[in-house]
Amino acid sequence: MNEVKTVRYSDIFLSCCSDDTQNCTLNAKEHCLGYILSGEMEINERGKITKFHKGECAFVRKDNQVSITHQPKKGERAESIILRFPRKFLREFYRTIDKTQLPEDAKREKVSVYKLSANRPDIQSLFESMTPYFDSDVQPSDEVLKLKMMEGIYLLLDTDKSFYSSLFDFTVPWKIDILDFMNENYMYDLSLEEIASYTGRSLTAFKRDFGKISPLPPEKWVIEKRLKVAHDKINKENKKASDVYLEVGFKSLSHFSTAFKRQYGFPPTAM
Repeated sequence: MNEVKTVRYSDIFLSCCSDDTQNCTLNAKEHCLGYILSGEMEINERGKITKFHKGECAFVRKDNQVSITHQPKKGERAESIILRFPRKFLREFYRTIDKTQLPEDAKREKVSVYKLSANRPDIQSLFESMTPYFDSDVQPSDEVLKLKMMEGIYLLLDTDKSFYSSLFDFTVPWKIDILDFMNENYMYDLSLEEIASYTGRSLTAFKRDFGKISPLPPEKWVIEKRLKVAHDKINKENKKASDVYLEVGFKSLSHFSTAFKRQYGFPPTAM
């Protein structure tokens, strides 16, 4: 009798095992790293078939669709582990990288499926350290999941420098989308130099690129963003000015109240 068992944790990594051949279509919305614990796998990328055997590892680039056939071999069931890399995690990881060390000549691979060398200690160590969770009721913590993702990123970057441009190609290679970053970090006290660095740009390039997406100077954009969020919190969530000014990034209530009145024509206490 065929038995298919799939276990997933926070949609970050999952395990699938089967006693019979399994066929599926993978719509890779995120970068994935798959490891063959046993059996044999074939990945069909628009007619190009790549075979993977026990101990081998496959990288499947995001925004791609592939067909996968996983089958038992030599009496061993088909079993694999897949590790996903969410976009948010990749952005956070990219911010920790020393931008001066980025390989500027790295080029994004045209292929969407990349076969890593077999029997590498770093690959075996990463994926085999996950297997105990699939036979246990104990779930890995968020911290453990993050460590596994970081380990996966490092082994890819150590494999080929082309992975820099594939993993961190959010909009333009090496450049994090400015508005995405600022919408996520407007409340923090960051200098323009820091924002430029975090988004993979020089200060001059940051100002130039920001001018393409907003008529406002970056500093004024941040103030207006903070005030808009504060306005929504007061108006829609019934919060008080004294509750929200720190949340949105102002250092003092008086400064917040002055800026709010200048923007909206009335003080936040009048709402």
